[in-house]
Amino acid sequence: KKTMSRSSYMVTKIVSYLFGAMVVIITALLIASVFPIAGNFKILIVQSGSMEPAINTGGIVVVKPVSQYSVGDVITFGPVSKTKAPTTHRIVDIRFQNGNPVYVTKGDANEDTDTQEVLARHVIGKVLFDIPFLGYVLAAAKTPIGFVVLIVIPAGLVAIDEVYKIYREVRRMRGKARENGKRA
Repeated sequence: KKTMSRSSYMVTKIVSYLFGAMVVIITALLIASVFPIAGNFKILIVQSGSMEPAINTGGIVVVKPVSQYSVGDVITFGPVSKTKAPTTHRIVDIRFQNGNPVYVTKGDANEDTDTQEVLARHVIGKVLFDIPFLGYVLAAAKTPIGFVVLIVIPAGLVAIDEVYKIYREVRRMRGKARENGKRA
């Protein structure tokens, strides 16, 4: 009977835990990007390079509404729908119209300011942080094939591995019980 060396066992265990953690993180982000999160946090996928190099295409941004926005803040604004994505740009100027702030925005990679000014009611929130490239994975996980490849198959493999471990342990215990029965 072959046994796994201690170092091989540890590497396998670490890889298994990392794999499981990856599945959990992707699943959590997928759920968080679809359903509202307490505290009005939103997780959105960056779909253009207008904010590069500060925020890369294919990243995700975590956005939260705040009471006041300042010049230099990166905000997300506009509609969120299946056909139209919101925009994430930096505030470069604020002016007031009838006592309400109107934001002049610009993508860091763009030469000119945006043609449309942003009314306060159209602001979704301030970008708290971004995670580069994770949006590609999240976008893939939102497709049926991507969901199966990134969530269902890994989760199934983890479940099969656990069932196999239980089976092995039950066999080991039965073998011990038989040995103890023969000795008595």
